[in-house]
Amino acid sequence: MAGHFSEEPFEVLATFIEVESGKTSDRPELAKALDMARRTGAELLVAKLDRLSRKVSFIATLMDDPKVKLRVASMPYADKFQLHIYAALAEQEREFISARTKAALAEAKAKGKKLGGLRDATGKRNAVLKANAKVRAEKVAGVVQPLRSQGATLREIAEALNNSGVPTARGGRWQASQVKRVLERLEGAA
Repeated sequence: MAGHFSEEPFEVLATFIEVESGKTSDRPELAKALDMARRTGAELLVAKLDRLSRKVSFIATLMDDPKVKLRVASMPYADKFQLHIYAALAEQEREFISARTKAALAEAKAKGKKLGGLRDATGKRNAVLKANAKVRAEKVAGVVQPLRSQGATLREIAEALNNSGVPTARGGRWQASQVKRVLERLEGAA
């Protein structure tokens, strides 16, 4: 057993957490990890092969890259042949998942279940947010509208609000884009 462990512990150079789907190859965190592995000669350690990708071609390309040393934590002793087999199984499972999901959605739709779109709770929340934004716009109307009618730019109005100590809805500083939205809300109310 002693031959299976390093005499010195491995040093972790960096940790990358990818949130994009393993279905796609264009993933920013994976790209950063691969770049570091290529530049430093470090091994790329992934928890499970199917978290790396569910595409045989992508995994095979990585295994053929002479600058990338790949290790899978859940299969520390797997050789290239075994990794290819597991990659093929992961790809097949991705296809099974897709087929099951499509079938379940089709069945739900056939039963009259509404798929996609806004839900009641989301619509109610959006109405409340819109009403609150209108109230806030009306509170600053006394400053914003006279300045605009005098020809002040959106940036100048934002500066005036900031100089007056009027906070934005989130307690920050005013920007021209926020002033524009206030004016649009006030025009919509007229």
